[in-house]
Amino acid sequence: MKEWLTGRNPVYESLRVGRRHFFNLLVQQDVRIEGRLKDSVELARQHNIPVRMANKQQLAQIDRHNQGIALEVSGYPYSALEDLISHSKAQAEAPFFLLLDLIQDPQNLGSLLRTAELMRVHGVIMPSSQAAQVTPAVVNASSGAAEHLLIAQYNLVQAIERLKELDLWVYGLDADEKAKTPDMLTMKGGVAIVIGNEGEGLRSLVRKNCDEIVRLPQYGQIDSLNAAVAGSIALYLARQARTV
Repeated sequence: MKEWLTGRNPVYESLRVGRRHFFNLLVQQDVRIEGRLKDSVELARQHNIPVRMANKQQLAQIDRHNQGIALEVSGYPYSALEDLISHSKAQAEAPFFLLLDLIQDPQNLGSLLRTAELMRVHGVIMPSSQAAQVTPAVVNASSGAAEHLLIAQYNLVQAIERLKELDLWVYGLDADEKAKTPDMLTMKGGVAIVIGNEGEGLRSLVRKNCDEIVRLPQYGQIDSLNAAVAGSIALYLARQARTV
């Protein structure tokens, strides 16, 4: 399956990582070839990818927010769960995973993937159905970070059971007032953080299989944080605990 990636950062990161098959690079004919645009053109030529000039209307038919560039690629290369585990074992630190329980909004998914890459998460696990997938819109929302991550599609309960064999602790993020806050916990060892659906939170069976349910303290008047914001804060706190 072929698809188009657009936007200067997503296109550049995809070319830089080189995990997909590449077919064509379209560049808007009346824009200055500099910065990320120039870098992408140079990488495309190194990969022997045809570089073609296109007018504004042609690119707009692919994506209105194309930033003057579009890259035709193969579909997103999901990884096997065991590949994530092997990658984690090769790191010079305890395991660090992110599990996404039916995140449905592409913008939320992209934001979480962007934070996961910045926080050097070893792998991301998500269901293969009833949830947002890694589409070009998600790659764009992640600013290309999705291209760097190892992401597996897997049953979350079974994934949690497998990850526990790595001697890590699974934290489910929830707004439950009875849940502990991160400052009450030790998150220095192997960690997996589970983020629930935007509306329903964690599914009951996923929640049951978590070792601990945690919440972020809130001091304002609104009910709760957006799933992507809450998840990003949790990832940051976990990464900070590992570096103290």
